[in-house]
Amino acid sequence: MKKFFLKVLIKLDNFGIINLSDNTKIKIEYECYMNKKLDLKNPKTYSEKLQWLKLYNREGIYTTMVDKYEVKKYVANIIGDEYIIPTLGLYDKFEDINFDVLPNQFVIKCTHDSGGVVICKDKNNFDVKKAQRKIKKLLKKDYFKIHREWPYKNVKHRIIIEEYMEDEKDNELRDYKLFCFNGKYKMMFIATNRQGEGDTFFDFFDKDFNHLPFTNGHPNAPQLPHRPDNYDKMIELAEKLSMDIPQVRVDFYDVNGKVYFGEMTLFHWSGIIPFEPEEWDKTLGDWIKLPYER
Repeated sequence: MKKFFLKVLIKLDNFGIINLSDNTKIKIEYECYMNKKLDLKNPKTYSEKLQWLKLYNREGIYTTMVDKYEVKKYVANIIGDEYIIPTLGLYDKFEDINFDVLPNQFVIKCTHDSGGVVICKDKNNFDVKKAQRKIKKLLKKDYFKIHREWPYKNVKHRIIIEEYMEDEKDNELRDYKLFCFNGKYKMMFIATNRQGEGDTFFDFFDKDFNHLPFTNGHPNAPQLPHRPDNYDKMIELAEKLSMDIPQVRVDFYDVNGKVYFGEMTLFHWSGIIPFEPEEWDKTLGDWIKLPYER
């Protein structure tokens, strides 16, 4: 009964019917989805420390890092333009897009959002009206309000179109997501079957690419993904991009032998998806050194 009540409060806040404080919303979400109270005074686990960072580690540069357009310039200044997926267009509204000048394949995203993507693999069969409905809905979305991830609060709501990427060996675009802690790489997960039918799969690996025995949000793949060809280069780049950040996930793609930057994520799953088994939440938590712990 209490969990039902907490979910009602979350929905009321998401729809703007009530206006919870950041602290209250974060505590309610954590208790609802993690099935235990949040300890902000003495956080120990990865999930708890992410909530602490949401509230108390608010650096202005984090807004640039989560902006799908602005982050490209930021990353290029650190590791070089050659790792950036080319931008085909930047727009304030969907009606400004001239599809006639776009290539046959492309990807549409919103700069302030996470997870909302429209993929065009064949412009001749592309449903523009359907894409318009989705993008217009995303443009209105206040991603900060949902989980109180502060960096998204001041990101300008725009549309970005990028080149479509696909690795010929895998016939898909695999995400390689590297977890770094103050410039030190610790582990990664590979997301597979993201555009296919059925489950998306997450498989976690340590620095030596040994498969780790836990799940987080999605099941492991029935067949483990292979080590990316440019694994060492990804680690090198991720460590450069994560310097002086308590924890950040740096995402890359390995496309036909070349590395491309994907995005930077400061709050993996917003810290409200349990690890199974649970002890891995504490293991990852030990890797985060909060400012007062250094």
